[in-house]
Amino acid sequence: MSSLSPTLGVGGAILALVLAMSLAAPWIAPYPTTEQHMLERLKPPGARFLLGTDQYGRDLLSRTLFGARPALGLGLGAVALGLALGVPIGLTAGYVGGRLDDLVMRVVDAMLAFPSLLLALLIITALGASTGHALLAIGVANGPGIARIVRSATLALREAEFVLAARARGERHLYVMFGEIFPNVLAPVIVEATLRIGFAILAGASLSFLGLGVQPPAADWGLMIREARQYVFLSPWPLLAPGTALAFTIVAFNLFGDGLRDRLGAT
Repeated sequence: MSSLSPTLGVGGAILALVLAMSLAAPWIAPYPTTEQHMLERLKPPGARFLLGTDQYGRDLLSRTLFGARPALGLGLGAVALGLALGVPIGLTAGYVGGRLDDLVMRVVDAMLAFPSLLLALLIITALGASTGHALLAIGVANGPGIARIVRSATLALREAEFVLAARARGERHLYVMFGEIFPNVLAPVIVEATLRIGFAILAGASLSFLGLGVQPPAADWGLMIREARQYVFLSPWPLLAPGTALAFTIVAFNLFGDGLRDRLGAT
């Protein structure tokens, strides 16, 4: 067995730290996220407030810790929804082929013509601003890309010997797709999903920054960046704390996905 790659190890270590801190936030956060200290507004990091305070005197460490929860929840939930939509569509189109494949792929191509964030913006504008709608919009925006990857992998396996053998045994088409083909396309799907979580987190933060995702006074990295931007010249800390956490988390998912791709590709 090959040794653990540096990218996989570093990415996994950062993700484990982010996940552990988000889960332990209720116990390690020094203050409630909405507790205001009006006489301590825009304070730099110090002994009392380790990362400083925002424009309302709220502790940035506490809000950054709790801000990981909606970010991870939205990223994981949106990608899970994208998988739930994209995998069956891609499997069906690749396995059946013919006119159905042409029709499905034309619709997928039309959706892929829109940038993912723009497509999510269109959806959430129609539905209204909320965390649930943001998750739905990002999940739907991820579905077409996942469907195309699954369809490509399915096309390569449709005429494989084990698939032909399953058909010869008289197995149902659903079993052939999900019992024979899907386990063999799982590796690229896992890698793609891991990479997409980082982009989903960034899209969720972007929607919150635009006022279309998580709503105040909740602790969310994108919302914290939005609220801090007008005070950046008075104090950079309200912007740096959530921005750094967001950047590290996205980079960690990308590193982990790249390492996972190398790992699964070598097996």
